[in-house]
Amino acid sequence: MILEAMIALLVFSLGILGIVGLQAASIKASSDAKYRSEAALLANEVIGRMWVSDRTQATLQAGFASPDGAAYQAWAWVGNGAADAGTQAEPTRGSVLEALPGAADNLPTIAVAAVAPAAATVPPTPATSLVTVTVFWQLPGEPTPHNYTAVAQIGG
Repeated sequence: MILEAMIALLVFSLGILGIVGLQAASIKASSDAKYRSEAALLANEVIGRMWVSDRTQATLQAGFASPDGAAYQAWAWVGNGAADAGTQAEPTRGSVLEALPGAADNLPTIAVAAVAPAAATVPPTPATSLVTVTVFWQLPGEPTPHNYTAVAQIGG
């Protein structure tokens, strides 16, 4: 009878350990999904900012493609107003560096490339730019960063 009780206890313990393992895997998957959706939201936000700005390639390149550009900094860590202006070390709430863990060590990148207009269209096709936004994040203890990339054609 004691042997049966010990075997039942062993089976019960293995079941509980399995449930704890599933709970840990579910929490990890949930946090990964949260950060991936946050990265998608932030990438789409900067693409929206590009659409409402001056959409010429030179302006997009100067303002967004360089970490020194004012529009890039406003999106990545400064914020929208002087009252809530953050720094790269202490980013503003809602900015990329504040929203994603490890983003300060893996700054987001924005690449702006010219798109050749279609040959001799009537009316002429306005110049456009192909924008590639890559947002990175890295959870503590993970060896490599995750990334999310969004591509958009902006112009005209």
